[in-house]
Amino acid sequence: MSALVPLPVVVPLLGAALTLLLAGNPRLQRVISVLCLGGTLTVAVLLLVQAYRFGPVVVAVGAWPAPVGIVLVADQLAALMLVVSSAVTLCVLLYSIGQGRSETSEISPVSIFHPTYLVLTAGVTNAFLAGDLFNLFVGFEILLAASFVLITLGGTEARIRAGSTYVVVSILSSMIFLTSVGLVYAATGTLNLAQLAQRLDDLPSGVRLALELMLLLAFAIKAAVFPLSAWLPDSYPTAPAPVTAVFAGLLTKVGVYAIIRTETLLFPGGQADVLLMVVAGLTMVIGILGAVAQSDLKRLFSFTLVSHIGYMIFGVALSTAAGLSGAIFYVVHHITIQTTLFLVAGLVEERAGSTDLRRIGGLARVAPLLGVLFFVPAMNLAGVPPFSGFLGKIGLLQAGVAAGGPLPGVLVAAGTLTSLLTLYVASRVWNIAFWRAPRLATSAPIVQLPKLMVGATVALVALGLALTVLAGPLFDVTADAAADLRLRTPYVRAVLPGGVP
Repeated sequence: MSALVPLPVVVPLLGAALTLLLAGNPRLQRVISVLCLGGTLTVAVLLLVQAYRFGPVVVAVGAWPAPVGIVLVADQLAALMLVVSSAVTLCVLLYSIGQGRSETSEISPVSIFHPTYLVLTAGVTNAFLAGDLFNLFVGFEILLAASFVLITLGGTEARIRAGSTYVVVSILSSMIFLTSVGLVYAATGTLNLAQLAQRLDDLPSGVRLALELMLLLAFAIKAAVFPLSAWLPDSYPTAPAPVTAVFAGLLTKVGVYAIIRTETLLFPGGQADVLLMVVAGLTMVIGILGAVAQSDLKRLFSFTLVSHIGYMIFGVALSTAAGLSGAIFYVVHHITIQTTLFLVAGLVEERAGSTDLRRIGGLARVAPLLGVLFFVPAMNLAGVPPFSGFLGKIGLLQAGVAAGGPLPGVLVAAGTLTSLLTLYVASRVWNIAFWRAPRLATSAPIVQLPKLMVGATVALVALGLALTVLAGPLFDVTADAAADLRLRTPYVRAVLPGGVP
């Protein structure tokens, strides 16, 4: 099974090369892209089964063993993230194909989109599988380089302006990350995560805390944690719908994944827990208050994206098995649901010609299926029973109550308030865009929504419902992953079977 570990990285990269060579043949580009992502999803499922049953699956790249060589590690957390990210990227790819844009369209030039999208996928999977800090940095840089192209597709003034902000912030976070990598190596003499788990414990507490805060700063920018989140609502909404959807679903979660990985494997003492709790509470509340003030659907969803990152950081900050399990479950839930909502926003724009809530209305009457596709994930995001959003939030809030203390109690209250305000925001969008009388944009001639776009969105809505139906087994996986993360020894022994100090 170890031979499968590199495939989620290698297959999209090979696909990117092929689609670039076939720039003049959009049909073949589409076929290759779908086959690559379908194959990646299949491999991810196999790796998850293997990691759950037998433990982490490790491969030494170039046959150079750790800690000298580069290792790719598929433990339960990494494999679970691979499965959900591969499913989401495949659905978004089908959605983008369904748009039927021509190669010269400013929305999504086909010859550019497919190879860049596959490179982005390879960067995400490489980050999840990285067994050392520098390879994690490489994964981030691969996905960021591809995202710079995707966010400015078409070269319109709004996209270039928003893309410039995104590029500057991304480069800043990468510089902080690279500096942190250099400092970690200077302090420990290694970048291998398993070996760092052994060596960082021997450092003075002050040095260890400084390294932890440096890495947290870099990852918090990438994850859009308040107060480092102002760039996101200004950057994402201008991009094409498929690009915005995959950015919202995955890119910030790679930052959250990096926080989970480093806080459990490298810095398990909980020195930064108080800081993480404070920023988690602020992220939840301020993010959702920003959503309440929005009148554009994409910007509104961008603020809800920021807000719900706070739930994940809350679970990590608790430093308990229940909190970590709840955080992992909520990451899986949020990747699926937030991506779905941005795809729905694209369908609204396709049907109504706008995402401005002041210009649209009556969509439930003229496009009832679109109303259902919005309503189900919106209620899921708000945490209405019995959806997975409710189950994930309940798990996190119960973990907060069990942890005890004033600060976890405040965060439980903040999480409850955020959930209620999310429900208010979702209800407001429903009443304005779907329920009230048609406005200017929806009075235009009816536009038939492309079947593949609708089908891809339906598939993601169904995946969100499947998370509810399969919540029990999924919680078993996340609980087991959380236990391994807190124990650390399964990961370390898999990477360093000889116990290299």
